[in-house]
Amino acid sequence: MNAPLFNRVALIGIGLIGSSLARALKLHGLAGHIAISTRRAETLATAEKLDLGDSYDLDAASAVKDADLVIICTPMGAYEAVAKSIHDALKPGAIVSDVGSVKASAVRDIAPHLPQGVHLVPGHPIAGTEHSGPEAGYADLFPDHWCILTPGPDTQTEAVDKVAALWKACGAKVEIMTPEHHDRVLGITSHLPHLIAYTIVDTADQLEDDTKKEVIKFSASGFRDFTRIAASDPVMWRDVFLNNRDAVLEILGRFTEDLTAMQRAIRKGDGDALEEVFTRTRAIRRSIIDAKQHVPDIKPDGQDT
Repeated sequence: MNAPLFNRVALIGIGLIGSSLARALKLHGLAGHIAISTRRAETLATAEKLDLGDSYDLDAASAVKDADLVIICTPMGAYEAVAKSIHDALKPGAIVSDVGSVKASAVRDIAPHLPQGVHLVPGHPIAGTEHSGPEAGYADLFPDHWCILTPGPDTQTEAVDKVAALWKACGAKVEIMTPEHHDRVLGITSHLPHLIAYTIVDTADQLEDDTKKEVIKFSASGFRDFTRIAASDPVMWRDVFLNNRDAVLEILGRFTEDLTAMQRAIRKGDGDALEEVFTRTRAIRRSIIDAKQHVPDIKPDGQDT
């Protein structure tokens, strides 16, 4: 067996992504020691019961002591507090990363609180399900999915390469871009679709009771897909929209204009305009399939989510 990529990896937070990563690290022998920290004793006890790590601590500073790699897997609203709490415990040369969905805010909240000689390599594995908590994770979450890294221009190349190697060993494909570009791209591919899903499902929830029951009873695949997305972790998505506010509002403005144009076409009975839009969007779906990005997320029991 090859030597592990890192002697000690500390995972701060152990929800869906953190627990999946812990399982993948163990499966592929990527860490000599996995230290897990979370602020809630019940969550930490669950992680220990699931045998996700080698040591467990409520104190993040204790968990990161002597760690070669620290990955912050908490909600993004906790990033600054976590970075401050581990500052004095990080060893020189350590790498700090994360798994959050917004990268400019990750740099903003983490970088100022890292000591000299510690390398920040923010990351975003674009994988997941609507489930949350340590029980929801599984080792095969990452294969055939992208992980985007957003290191700064002065970040040590060796540190970036080691984080990239870890994600590739977990089965992910790695892309490197700036935090700002990441946030703009994910604003349209992920954040706006989630916002739309939350809004549609909330609209259905506010219908009269009889109508709402029939909406649920006769849900077609489209509405079911929206409810799956809208079942995602509310704390995580609250933080996404608060931290990627500018990009989301820009994309939302363009979407609102396009939606108004569709509304106008329907009102006028302009079938040609509708068909033109539907033809373009059908081509997008085909390009996603050609890029092999249509693979469904799979639950641990093997069912499509």
